[in-house]
Order: sequence, then C-alpha cells, then structure tokens
Amino acid sequence: MMDIFGQALQDYHAGNYTEDIKTYSSLDEEDSIPLPYLFRSFDKMPLLEQKALELCKGRVLDVGCGAGNHALYLQNKELDVTALDRSKGAIAVCRDRGVQSTVQSSILDYEGGRFDTIFLLMNGIGLAGTLDKIDVFLNHLKSLLLPNGQILLDSSDIIYMFEQDDDGGYWIPDGDQYYGEVTFQMEYKGQKGLPFPWLYLDFNTLQNACNANNMNCEIVNYGEHFDYLAKVSVKK
Repeated sequence: MMDIFGQALQDYHAGNYTEDIKTYSSLDEEDSIPLPYLFRSFDKMPLLEQKALELCKGRVLDVGCGAGNHALYLQNKELDVTALDRSKGAIAVCRDRGVQSTVQSSILDYEGGRFDTIFLLMNGIGLAGTLDKIDVFLNHLKSLLLPNGQILLDSSDIIYMFEQDDDGGYWIPDGDQYYGEVTFQMEYKGQKGLPFPWLYLDFNTLQNACNANNMNCEIVNYGEHFDYLAKVSVKK
C-alpha cells in the first residue's frame, strides 16, 4: 500500500523538503498539510494539544503518532510511551528521532498491551471513519485501558462549514449520512493515495456514543474554532 504520509515525513526529516501534502476532501476542493507543522515542538502546538500532553499519566499509547512529536515530549517527561501509527514511514521517522517504543499497526488491529492514557490528537477520533463504526472503535479503546485509565481526544464540530440561514439554522444535505463524515485523499509529489473516510464528531454526538457504551465523557477545554478536547473513561 502506498505510504504517501510516511514518504512525506521521511523526506522532510532527511532535509528533502520541496512541497507539502495536498489534501482533497468531500468538503472542499483542495487544502494542504504543511510538513514543518508535522514536526512542531511543544511551544508551537495549539493550547488543546499542550493541555492534553499535560494530562497524560502512567503508561501512554500515542495513537496516530505521526513524526513522534507528542511521544518525544512525553518520553522526555519520563513517561512510558508507545507510539503507534499504521504508516511505515512515520514509524521509521519516530525511531530515527529517538522514540524508544514504536508499533506499526492500525489501532483496531492493535492488542499489544493496556495503558493508563490513550492519546488521540489531531482529530484522532477520525480514525473511526464513520459514525456507524464509533461503537466498535470506542469498545476497542476501552479494551486497551488499564483500571482508572483515560482516553484523551480532540475533534471539531464542522457544522460551521455549512451554509446558515437567516434564523441561524444550517443547511445540511439530505440523506442518512452524519454531517461530520468526510472522505479525504492525499497527494504528494504527484502521487495520489486512495480515498479514506474520516470522522469529525460534535461533542454531543461523542458524549451520546460514550454513554451508550458505558463510558464517561467530559469536556476538558474548547478550542478557538469549533474544536474541543475531551476526556473519556470507563463508568464504574
């Protein structure tokens, strides 16, 4: 399988930065992911990310670790952190940057341990793909938690991307699909990857899904633009 994301990370890490990753989605025509941002230090991270890192405790699983920024920060704080990503290139970069414990796997295929903190940032809940898979996703995360463990995740309510009428209501296309379900495709150096589903969850929908699966869900902080950081734990 083509590893566009991993190739871009490897190029940047090796000093071969010539272009960013282009993204195409069902929401807008074209955008980009600046590669320097994927190597940001703690002081360049959004406040929600900084807060999430400060809340990490015990044994940590960094899901969708990318270039390893979060894992390196936590490792420097002497936490026991495992960095997980399905991208072979991302894991190679993590190792080269000094991340001590890495796993190349999708989160749903991973059963390699249990953790005090599971960490899913940069809209990590999006890995669920679609709303009808959220129960399976949450229950798998639950199976990886130690007693009194926590899941820290951020997401965005993308309702703002839809047209608003004079009464303040939003024009959302008809159909059964939840408005936060998006299809993405990445392109780098003329190579396009396969389209993949991604999920943006408004907080109420996330909270309802957690309640339905015997999990607590609370807001830690709201961000500056319809985004939020949430803490999820298992109900006792």
